Amino acid sequence: MLAQRKPGFWNKLYLVEIIRGLLITLKNFFFHKKVTLQFPEQRRNYSERYRGQHYIKAVNGVENCTACMLCPTVCPAECIHIVASEGDDKEKYPVKFEIDSLRCCFCGMCEEACPKDAIKLSNIYEMSQKNRTVWTKDFLTEQRGNKR
Repeated sequence: MLAQRKPGFWNKLYLVEIIRGLLITLKNFFFHKKVTLQFPEQRRNYSERYRGQHYIKAVNGVENCTACMLCPTVCPAECIHIVASEGDDKEKYPVKFEIDSLRCCFCGMCEEACPKDAIKLSNIYEMSQKNRTVWTKDFLTEQRGNKR
């Protein structure tokens, strides 16, 4: 049977490991570049794959949505609600298009399911709100910056 070796006094205190950790902390504190951004003046650049606020893509001022109901069907959070109607030319269009912003998990499945590329996720990440809001069709179609 192998005899187990008892740890020494200094190893029991973990003093060597504590000093090693403190040296790493002090080195990073004094000799590494700071990465803090001054938020209102400097904005963070996220990757192109970032999924932010929704918007409805418009072509020549007309929304591209045909109210096919695929986006509410595939939405795992069930946050998209569409009421469809037919126009004079027998084309469907959404009368009411709403996204519950607090319920949405920003998974991007609505964007992938849309056959007309009508619903998109932008790079807008400033979505803080004081109260619960539902994004309506008018809000989703208005032109805002940072869209892909």
